[in-house]
Amino acid sequence: MRILSAKDYEQMSRKAADILSAQIILKPDSVLGLATGSSPVGTYQLLIDRYRRGELDFSRCRTVNLDEYVGLDDSSDQSYAYFMRKNLFDQINIDPANTHIPSGINPDTDGECSRYDALIRSLGGIDLQLLGIGNNGHIGFNEPDDCFAKGTHQIRLAEATIQANKRFFAKEEDVPRFAYTMGIRDIMQAGRVLMIASGARKAAIVKEAFFGPVTPRVPASILQLHKDFTLVADEAALSAL
Repeated sequence: MRILSAKDYEQMSRKAADILSAQIILKPDSVLGLATGSSPVGTYQLLIDRYRRGELDFSRCRTVNLDEYVGLDDSSDQSYAYFMRKNLFDQINIDPANTHIPSGINPDTDGECSRYDALIRSLGGIDLQLLGIGNNGHIGFNEPDDCFAKGTHQIRLAEATIQANKRFFAKEEDVPRFAYTMGIRDIMQAGRVLMIASGARKAAIVKEAFFGPVTPRVPASILQLHKDFTLVADEAALSAL
């Protein structure tokens, strides 16, 4: 496990973008595991800027996203499919056919989960997985539980997650209660894992996840066992260490 300290969100985003940029340059056909939420927006903007300057080429990249809300189709402005188009895909030269996100409207839960697991296998697995960390230690939407969920699955969102995400919706009642999420197995099988964390509100969970026991009650803690895991966090997120 490597921990890279950054002064603030902007420097954290730059360090994360450097790692992602190097991955794309060294392996142009990389399979990138991508995340949503506020944490990676700055990183994505830097990748877009570098693409516009001719420094990056996404034409051969393939992507798989961690998760999607159940009940939202890809045209909903609150869906993660929409988020990815707005914040990255529509602004770079990636082939839309090479971008993959769980379907939030597939009524066949088992079928959708099996399809997504098979898709990741067909791509040869993930070369580099980008993650954030939830205030309760969730990665993707793998919430605290009694065991680590292996494959893609439907999850009931924890109340803490609903409260954290309600700022993106008009009212709390609009926040979906279920999501599809990539499982711990595919995250742990990624060649490299890069996590970003920013802000004092993440300080306690960063300490618990990476300096406490490995437990499914803190899903991110399993990353202590990953062969190539890097945490890039700003000083506020590292302040409890």
